[in-house]
Amino acid sequence: MPSSEAHTWWLSIAAGVVIVAGMQAAADILAPLLLSLFIAMICWPLVDWLYQRKMPAWGAIAIVMLGLIVAMTLIGLFLGQSINHFIDNLPYYQTRLQASLGVLVEWLQDLGIDVSQEEFEQTINAGRLMGFAGTLLTTLTNAFANTALILFYVTFMFMEAFILPAKLQAAFSVSSRAFRFERFFANLRRYLRLKTLVSLATGVAVALWLTFLGVDYPILWGSVAFVLNFIPNIGSFIAAIPGILLALVQLGPEGAFYTALGYLVVNTVIGGLIDPRVVGSGLGLSTLVVFLSLIFWGWILGPVGMFLSVPITVVGKMLLEEHPQTRWIAALLGDGRIRTGLPD
Repeated sequence: MPSSEAHTWWLSIAAGVVIVAGMQAAADILAPLLLSLFIAMICWPLVDWLYQRKMPAWGAIAIVMLGLIVAMTLIGLFLGQSINHFIDNLPYYQTRLQASLGVLVEWLQDLGIDVSQEEFEQTINAGRLMGFAGTLLTTLTNAFANTALILFYVTFMFMEAFILPAKLQAAFSVSSRAFRFERFFANLRRYLRLKTLVSLATGVAVALWLTFLGVDYPILWGSVAFVLNFIPNIGSFIAAIPGILLALVQLGPEGAFYTALGYLVVNTVIGGLIDPRVVGSGLGLSTLVVFLSLIFWGWILGPVGMFLSVPITVVGKMLLEEHPQTRWIAALLGDGRIRTGLPD
């Protein structure tokens, strides 16, 4: 490698380290800002729809923001009460789960599966499992703690979105570059909107199934499934754990089995069949990249980074695909179905 090229590589690596360190130091500012951008891009089509119907820009923004305030307040009140009630009852659930594990061992033995109760209880620690569920809910709650600041950011992002096309045209003398940026933002909005709808369908299906089975807090577990569905593969598995454990405590091994079966069916149909076709398999990431992005962005931004890890990585992948020089990196981040003709 020539010395000049090696020098460039070392400078790039050093710059990357500085940028990562700066992002981590500014996590308290970046996390709500990125979450606000996520919400703004999802809700922007509604603002634009009202504006196209001859409503003033300020009126369209005011109506959507009022809807967001009402929705976030109601969701926060309801889910906050459910989360607090569940965490208060954690000791009770831990005790019941320990007893239910013994019943589960007997049920497995009746099915002809040779399981040692002592080894089973050592492997599956009831206290740690229910503690994990409580920690998960607390983490998700903290991720959305700065509601007022997030709504403030979203309002100004809506105002900026009205003048963004004109600014892009003024910034780039070559119209094709401005068009490329507009196309990128349009694709990004489409991805976030469709991914949100698919995640919402997952959460609703989970909540309805748990309601049918009689598991406590079905809307809470449906909300967890909605949020974690933004993390493919790993998120669906994590979201299923609290509901299955609670079903084991309440309904016994058979109820836990049907709960797990419901999660499996929902994630297979919506996550495995509908999601790739609606959102687009070309935006897919490999499982390893999903896992690494979860760790990386969670380390930098905390809980919000974990929630937004896949959308952020998808944005980076879309940017890399826009330039021929970096398209090979996007291919490495993908799931092997990018421009290969492989079936979805």
